[in-house]
Amino acid sequence: MQTRPKTIAIAIDMPESSHRAGAKVCMFAFLLLIILYSSVAAAAEPLPTGGRHPLYHKALPPGAIWQSPAAVTMHQGAFQPVAFSGPEGTEFSLPLAGSHAESEPNLMAGLLVGAVYRFRITGISGAIGAELYPTVELIGRTYPPPGLETLYPIPINLSQSDLEEALDGNLVTRVIYLEDPQTAIPLAQQRTESRPIDIPLDQDALATADSLGRPIAIVRVGSKSPPRNPALEPQFYFGFPAWAPIYKPDPATQQP
Repeated sequence: MQTRPKTIAIAIDMPESSHRAGAKVCMFAFLLLIILYSSVAAAAEPLPTGGRHPLYHKALPPGAIWQSPAAVTMHQGAFQPVAFSGPEGTEFSLPLAGSHAESEPNLMAGLLVGAVYRFRITGISGAIGAELYPTVELIGRTYPPPGLETLYPIPINLSQSDLEEALDGNLVTRVIYLEDPQTAIPLAQQRTESRPIDIPLDQDALATADSLGRPIAIVRVGSKSPPRNPALEPQFYFGFPAWAPIYKPDPATQQP
């Protein structure tokens, strides 16, 4: 039986200061229109922990999951298409040769499963000149039909409230997971859309995502900025892992 699983992103605001102790914890939903067989989805489980994350929790630093023995046999080294989007005016870029590639409002790139990337966000509404440097950590991948990988990327859609929380000094964490195809609701949705659902502040986003499906990415949006000392940049950018640009075809050059 063919199914249409859905990815859900759970976002938890973890205030770094006490002035927003009541910050909301939200869950965001996206729809990936990927046709998968349930047997394939079951075989693609990246972190076999018996439906729990006793060693993987929201307090882990970026990259910690892939340093564990459970990740040794997983799909590290595979490129997974990822699509970045946000509020109108915002642009995204990835590090390239000690600088950054050209910023784009709807950036898409192939990222290595198991790697941690620090990307840049500019053009934030209401914050002229401000920049954010979130991280995205791929802990799994999707399995679209062969040849259609770039049509079904992992969606990373950040909201205006996410960016404002980070600019205020808070940390926003999202866990994106592929919903269980046996229980997924077949509701069409664009990858740039999200539906927030509040969850308790003390609830672990990674464990919650694991209970609902298969976690595939963790996004952390904070207020860290690049170091002034160039010698510290490799640490800040997690060693500058390789990434593959994905270019959209120019309609003017396409055959009718």
